[in-house]
Amino acid sequence: MCLIFNPVAGQGNPEQDLAMIRSILEPAIALDVQMTTPDISAAELAKKAMESGVTALIASGGDGTISAVADALIGKDIPLGIISRGTANGFVNALGLPIAIAPACESILAGHMRIVDAAICNGLPMLLLAGIGFEAETVKNAGREAKNWLGILAYVAAGIEQLGKMQQFEAEIETEDKIITVTAAALTIANAAPPTSILAQGVAGVVVDDGLLDLTIISTKSKATAIAASFELLTSALSGEAVRHPDIGYLRAKSFKVKTDPPQRVVLDGEIIGHTPIEVKCIPNGLIIFAPQTEPTQPEEKLEGLPNLKVTLKSN
Repeated sequence: MCLIFNPVAGQGNPEQDLAMIRSILEPAIALDVQMTTPDISAAELAKKAMESGVTALIASGGDGTISAVADALIGKDIPLGIISRGTANGFVNALGLPIAIAPACESILAGHMRIVDAAICNGLPMLLLAGIGFEAETVKNAGREAKNWLGILAYVAAGIEQLGKMQQFEAEIETEDKIITVTAAALTIANAAPPTSILAQGVAGVVVDDGLLDLTIISTKSKATAIAASFELLTSALSGEAVRHPDIGYLRAKSFKVKTDPPQRVVLDGEIIGHTPIEVKCIPNGLIIFAPQTEPTQPEEKLEGLPNLKVTLKSN
């Protein structure tokens, strides 16, 4: 089994982290440790490991490292183990996997596997979500220095600052069976999302193995209504009940094409990738991970109440 380890991820001591991982895993499995460097990426190491015939890969780092390794495994019959050591740890939180190193190692050794969906956004792999508008601006404003000092609080601070600058835009959203035009302040298309990604929580629980993507539409136009909507989304994430706020809409689909006027920044799994338009497609059963199975939930949709909403059904 190959461990791809990013020594600059997170805020811990990488030497101590690696020593702990080795002490737990190596008595049970043969472990080939490969370190990322400024010249050798996690994606390159994953590709080389697969060419050498590995039967499983473990990624240890932040969401970027995990996403890069997972990309190499999409559609392959090779399971992925995750030992997350990043700032946000979004993917493990979304799947309910252990955050601490020791429990994460023990979960891998337990050998339980789960098949989950993956996605492609403008040709790039997507494990978590693509954010348009508010979330992308928040990520842009949460600089590396702030994240090093504050961790996840850097995103919270940037989000509070961004509330005062929230701007609406016109969006056209196309699915496999309808075209939706709406005025929005933020759009979030999620394959998986932790409860802390509140702008993805309109459906009250993003389902990671249903073959569908989850779109949440936020249409608030003032700081006060944005705070109220955000609070309801947070409550939704914690309670598991879908929101009914008039400025929040949501739906599920196999794919989304999004155009905006004016163009909006797009953040993909925590990294700014450019501006709209984007196309996101779900890859059902695209990834095998070391994780226990969970019970699926039923799809939901809510669009009524959104400003300037128009829904056109596409003819077959």
